[in-house]
Amino acid sequence: MNAHRHLALTLALALAACGGSEGPPEPAKEAAPAKESPAGPTVQPVPPQIAAMFKPVEAIPVPDAKQALVDLGRMLYYEERLSAGQNQSCNTCHQLENYGVDNEPTSPGSFGERGARNSPTSYYAYGHVAQFWDGRAADLAAQAKGPILNPVEMAIPDEAYALKVLHSIPGYVDAFGKAFPGEADPITYDHLADAIAAFESHLVTPSPFDAWLAGQPTTMTEAQRKGAEAFVATGCTACHMGPFLGGAMYQKLGLVEPYETKDLGRMEVTGNESDKHVFKVPSLRNIAKTGPYYHDGSVATLDDAVRLMAKHQLGRALTADEIGSIVAFLESLTGEIPTEFVAKPSLPASGPETPGPMPKG
Repeated sequence: MNAHRHLALTLALALAACGGSEGPPEPAKEAAPAKESPAGPTVQPVPPQIAAMFKPVEAIPVPDAKQALVDLGRMLYYEERLSAGQNQSCNTCHQLENYGVDNEPTSPGSFGERGARNSPTSYYAYGHVAQFWDGRAADLAAQAKGPILNPVEMAIPDEAYALKVLHSIPGYVDAFGKAFPGEADPITYDHLADAIAAFESHLVTPSPFDAWLAGQPTTMTEAQRKGAEAFVATGCTACHMGPFLGGAMYQKLGLVEPYETKDLGRMEVTGNESDKHVFKVPSLRNIAKTGPYYHDGSVATLDDAVRLMAKHQLGRALTADEIGSIVAFLESLTGEIPTEFVAKPSLPASGPETPGPMPKG
């Protein structure tokens, strides 16, 4: 071997040892995960058919002029002295720290007797076409008047007794005066209902679905996005449409395939045979947290609720995968509870004339 060839071979071996020659290819390395851009995660565009059907719902600020009224409504929402046993408030059945429900099939009243229907959530109720499963109350104020006087629920004997309780509590005399200034006697039953309604009209829980609709970075998963498309394709939006995904109409339970129930539904309000087994369509917001489901609380799981709805309302037998996809979407409707806004306030102390609990019967 001449000197030049020996030198070339020596250099080639040295370069190979240092990785400088091409040599045999190294094993392929797994690609590093893509890094998020400084602006945050990429937002998947909302399909046109979904954008056309739904709109994001944002938190509703309380105007300064309405603050005293909302503060009063918050106190009254938690006020147990407006129940016969002084053990029941709006929040007992519609627990704000628990997405507005008590997770009971039906709720016990002041003396332990249970109502006939499931207690729906108070979140987003302000946007519904009417209140109660049968729509017997036109709005939040009308709804607020009912449970206080209902003998199965809070069981106060009449409006006059409720006003007697409020008049006997000095703190409420002041609070009603601030909420309804300039009135000779601001403590009325209508004003009580108006204050509770004013508070409830701000019960909103913005969710990942809202952020997605608004084009913001979200925690919506791919499964949830596909579930939204499945929700639309299945036909669920025939009833569950609009910003609240329900609450906007009445519908017969068992529209395609009869659903067994003794509850006459809206027929009890109107007397019309055509309203037999007709109920207000519930909102699906926070639905993953508000079971058990249906007007009687007879359906324990969200999977079963979806399966039965498809069967009885659409005449469809969904597969387990289809149900799972829709449920994944429904879970994206779980929002953030406005903890500070709904926290139980300090309630005013009883006065010397404030009545105590009433005996049953």
